[in-house]
Amino acid sequence: MPKKIKICVIFGGRSGEHEVSLVSASSIIAALAADGRKIIEIGITRSGQWYTGENCLEAFKKQKIDSLERVSLSTNPENPGIFIEDEEFARSARSHYLSSNPSGRLGKFIQIDFAFPVLHGPFGEDGTIQGLFEILQIPYAGSGVLASSTAMDKIQTKALLKANGIPVVPSIGINRLAWGKEKKPILSDIKENIGFPCFVKPSNMGSSVGISKVKKFEDLESAVNLACEFDSRILIEKAINAREIECAVLGNDDLIAAPVGEVIVGGEFYDFYDKYVNGVSTTEVPANIDKDVSDKIRNMSMKAYKILDCSGLSRVDFLLDRVTGEIYLNEINTMPGFTSISMYPKMMKEAGIGYEELVDRLVELGIERFKERRKNKVGFDSGSDWYLKN
Repeated sequence: MPKKIKICVIFGGRSGEHEVSLVSASSIIAALAADGRKIIEIGITRSGQWYTGENCLEAFKKQKIDSLERVSLSTNPENPGIFIEDEEFARSARSHYLSSNPSGRLGKFIQIDFAFPVLHGPFGEDGTIQGLFEILQIPYAGSGVLASSTAMDKIQTKALLKANGIPVVPSIGINRLAWGKEKKPILSDIKENIGFPCFVKPSNMGSSVGISKVKKFEDLESAVNLACEFDSRILIEKAINAREIECAVLGNDDLIAAPVGEVIVGGEFYDFYDKYVNGVSTTEVPANIDKDVSDKIRNMSMKAYKILDCSGLSRVDFLLDRVTGEIYLNEINTMPGFTSISMYPKMMKEAGIGYEELVDRLVELGIERFKERRKNKVGFDSGSDWYLKN
């Protein structure tokens, strides 16, 4: 990977996984900086404001961003980067609104050669920021718009996987508007067709935020109400007695599926607090399962990865029924937790790919994908001026 390129690491974001993003970004920045690469840190606040500056990540962790500088994105794809919103920027913007010479007219300009969005959940992992990079023609790490948006929505993912013969746990998808109008028939539908225990989840959220395990009908309504606080689409799925198995996939076309790992849940289920706060859950890499089961999960992971058109990386999560031995694909995470002790890097280490090498590969894969997409034509010569007449 070229070491002179300026890599912009973006963290924080408008998501319930804001803090998780900061932890992942710490490890990624350290890995990129270890080889002397130029790193630009950009933090996005919970309200969506973009900041940069010295020790930007630490400032975000301490929630003291007064010393940082607001930034604006250049909308010129031939010169991608950011403007520092200082006094010169404000003065120039008033005099030369969106000048045709951005680097010379709107104050301090920092070029961006590559974006590494370490953003989990909505507005980061759901295709929105990926679409922004596509418009600005900035190569970036991870999956594109289609895979990111599809994988983020649990209802949509399950429908697509089921249509392609990949087993998923029985579920029902509802939306918040329908819930507000038709609670009784929806509750009856869940009781009759899903039963208890069941899980109630926001369809577009990660890190188990807003998820409830419901054991009896009387608790169902409050669980749906909680999920509705985080998303307009809600997934209700059957709870099964299962082991939680995960598989790390790396690549664009030529894929590597690492040896699988297992999350050994310490509480009722693997919720946010088990993942990040109280530490009662543990992980095991590689998982202690039969080789044929492991191979099935790895093959299923790569198949799902291609179905959703993922690129760069994904962590594919499975449920292995303790009673029947059935394998169910639970969800796909296109930007999984990425500290040095997170499951994804641990599984890739088991495949022989260390953390710094893994981060390097993600940059290389992002550049490779960008070059491939640049081959696409975006228009054609119609040979006439028909559009002038309409």
